[in-house]
Order: sequence, then structure tokens, then C-alpha cells
Amino acid sequence: MTIAVFVSIFLLALPFLLFVLLKHRISNNGSFNRLPPSPPSLPLIGHLHMLMFDNSAPHLFLYKLSQKYGPLMFLRFGFRPTLVVSSAKMAEEVMKTHDLDFCSRPNLCAARKLSYNASDLSFSPYNHYWREMRKVCVVHLFSRVQKYRHIREDEVARLIEKIYQFSIDSKPINFSEAIMCFSSFIICRVGFGKRYDEQGIERSRFHRLLKESQAILSSFCFTDYFPFMGWADRCMGFLNRLEITSKEFDTFFQELIDEHLDSNKLKSEQEDIVDVIYLLLEQTQLRPTMIWVMSFLMKNPKCLKKAQVEVRDLVGEKGFVNEDDVQGLIYLKAVIKETFRLQPVAPLLLPRETRRKCSIGGYEVPAKTLVYVNAWAIGREPEAWENPQDFCPERLIGSSIDYKGLNFELIPFGAGRRVCPGMHMGVAEVELGLANLLYKFDWEMPNGMNREDLDFDAVNGLTTHKKNALILQAKKIND
Repeated sequence: MTIAVFVSIFLLALPFLLFVLLKHRISNNGSFNRLPPSPPSLPLIGHLHMLMFDNSAPHLFLYKLSQKYGPLMFLRFGFRPTLVVSSAKMAEEVMKTHDLDFCSRPNLCAARKLSYNASDLSFSPYNHYWREMRKVCVVHLFSRVQKYRHIREDEVARLIEKIYQFSIDSKPINFSEAIMCFSSFIICRVGFGKRYDEQGIERSRFHRLLKESQAILSSFCFTDYFPFMGWADRCMGFLNRLEITSKEFDTFFQELIDEHLDSNKLKSEQEDIVDVIYLLLEQTQLRPTMIWVMSFLMKNPKCLKKAQVEVRDLVGEKGFVNEDDVQGLIYLKAVIKETFRLQPVAPLLLPRETRRKCSIGGYEVPAKTLVYVNAWAIGREPEAWENPQDFCPERLIGSSIDYKGLNFELIPFGAGRRVCPGMHMGVAEVELGLANLLYKFDWEMPNGMNREDLDFDAVNGLTTHKKNALILQAKKIND
């Protein structure tokens, strides 16, 4: 949305907003005496103008503000009170000490529509329905990590063969595209019981729906911040775009349901249809991780060599790294964790919402406050990490710090009641894929490129993708 359009719509709505704000102020006068530190704000829009006029990504914008106003910062985006958490200490307060107060989800327009009225595990508010669904999903997903091991190993073997064909002809490979396909094949086989053709129409449709849904979920929606401005979203075309995508998902999932009801269809690789939407949301978030890991390794050749030596010494001449072998790859696991620190799956964790008025860090936080935990900022916190800007997997060797939600210095999957229960399945895919690519191939920059030319520009959304495709030259060892 352009600044000119935003200003025009704001001016049109100004009289009505003034009336609503006055009524809101009168009804809440004197309710809170000590809010967390906050920058100066404007009437009606609060701090929204600061976000709109800043060209940096939201997590970077909030990180810069936190450097001035502290790790617990209060903002107001339109009529939404917002709390931003930017330190491990405050994250522990939110996601552990006061987790029950902070564990709900906000009612946001796009999330509500695309998750069937917030009926999935990611976007559902905290209630009895969510608690029962989480119990089922945790047991269901954890029990299937090993069940689908053969799918992961088969897709890794196919990926190796694909890259090998490029290496024979000494052709550079679009590593980003290869990994996106690899991840999609696993998701489809686990979630749908089918493997789409790499260049097929169904695969393109699947990718397009995922890409469009993530774009919509990270788009600005007037209704989320100004409850009576749904007309603005309609004028901007946002609601029409949301409705079209929602109907396309309806059709897509109905076709899957029909296939699952087909008594003649083989069941060996099918997942229960209840889990399909959840698997899509959780598994796709980790797709960029392998690309970021290889980017960091190519930028740091000593780390690359160390990871290759580890896996080749451990596996020897077996010819393939299986998931049992992966458990012994201590350095590779440290590389992945260090990548999670510097490039978390979601720089801003999915927003939470306070269930009631509460106190944290000596400050009062209103009920229904939107809460953002800046995982990107926490990964660069000097109090938690020495030389935080440096890529140094060695810092995690022998360290008890892990990504599973118990160490708040590293929370790429969140923590507490809202920790991602599907992380084990996703990480298993990342570890197995990387281990075999490092075992089977030597990696170089393509002709004409130096490691110094490798960029880390990102496209921001619900997850952070590498802006420019990672192009690499693979050479199969022992060729």
C-alpha cells in the first residue's frame, strides 16, 4: 500500500475515528498507570505512521526502536495496544512465567479467514477447543516423525541424483529451487499421500496457494487496527483477494478429502485429513532454513570444511547418511542452531494476545494487547551472545542451549504453550538433507563469483526467504 493511499483513506475516516477514540478514552480513563516505555505517538493512528514510513522490515524496525526504548516496549497501532519483546529475559517472562496470561491469539482478519474461523492449531485462541486439539496433534505428529523416515530418506536420494546430473555436466544448480522442490515433495507425500510431478500443474498450483496465503497473512489489513474500516480493505482489493484465495483453498482441500474417502485409494502413505492444513502451515516454514545454512557455510569456508569432514569421517564409505547417523553430527547440529539464531524461521514469532490485564517487568499490560516476540533481536542480544553478529557454530558446541523452547536465547519455534509441536519433523528433514549434501558433494561458487559476492538480502513475510536464489556448483566426491 502506498503512503498516498494510506493518507487519503485516513483523512476520509478521520471524523469517525475521532468519535470512536474519544469514547474509548473516556471508558478507559485511569485504567493503567504504568505502561512499558513508548515512543511519542500521534492521535488515532498511534505509532502506525512510524511503521508505514520506515522502509526496513518490521523486525528490523522494532529492533531499532528497542535499542532506544528497551526490551519491553509499548506501541499502539491504530486501536490495537501492542507489546514488543526483544530480550531473552523478557521472553521468558512472557512465554514461561506468565505464559497463561500471554498464550492466546489475536483475531486478525486474514488468519481468521484462511484458518476456517481460527479453527487450526496455529491461529486458534486459547480455549478448550485449542487444548484438546493440541493434545491430539502433539501425540499424532510426534508418533509419525519416525513413521515417515523412509519418505525423507527417499526424497534425499532423489535430490542427490538430481544434483549429480548437474555436476556431471559441470552446470551450476539453483540450490534454492532444488530445496523448495525437495521440501514440497516431502510435505505432499506425508500430507496427501502423493508426489506431484516436478513440472506438473498440481505442484504449481500447490506452490502458488502457499505463496499467496503467506503474502496475504503478512499484508496490512485496516480492519485489524481500525475495526470499523472494513470498507477501506474492500476498496483496496484486499478482501476480494482474501476471498478468492480462501475459495481456492476450499476447492484444493475438498479434492484431498474426496481422494481420502475413495475406498480404492492406497493408504500406505496417507496422513489423516485432519492434519493436512496443520502440516502445510508448520512444515513450509522450515523450507528456507536449508538455503540459509548453505549460504552461511559458503560464506564461511572453514565451517563448511569442518562440517564435511565430520560427516565423512562418521559415515565413511556407507554411501548414504541415514537418520541414525545424523544423531552423531554434533558440529552440523551446531551449524543449524547458529543459523536459527541469526536467521530464525520467523523473525517475529506469530503474534500472541493477552487474555487479561497483567503485570510484567514492573509494568502493566492491558487485556487484549497484541504481543510480538522479536526472535531476530533476541538472537543478536549482546547480553546473551558474545560477538552476536558473527557466524560461529563453535559457540554452541558443548552448550546446553537448544531450539526446543527451554532456552529463551534461542526460540525460533517459540516456547511455552504455543511452541511449535511440528518442529521435530521439520528439523529432521533439514538435518538429513544437509548431512547428505555435505557428504556427497563438494560445493563451490559458480564461475565468475566469489564468496564475497554472496548476499544475504531477504524477502520478509511470515517467514524470511532469501531474496536472490542461491546458485552453487556441486562436484560429487570420488568422481
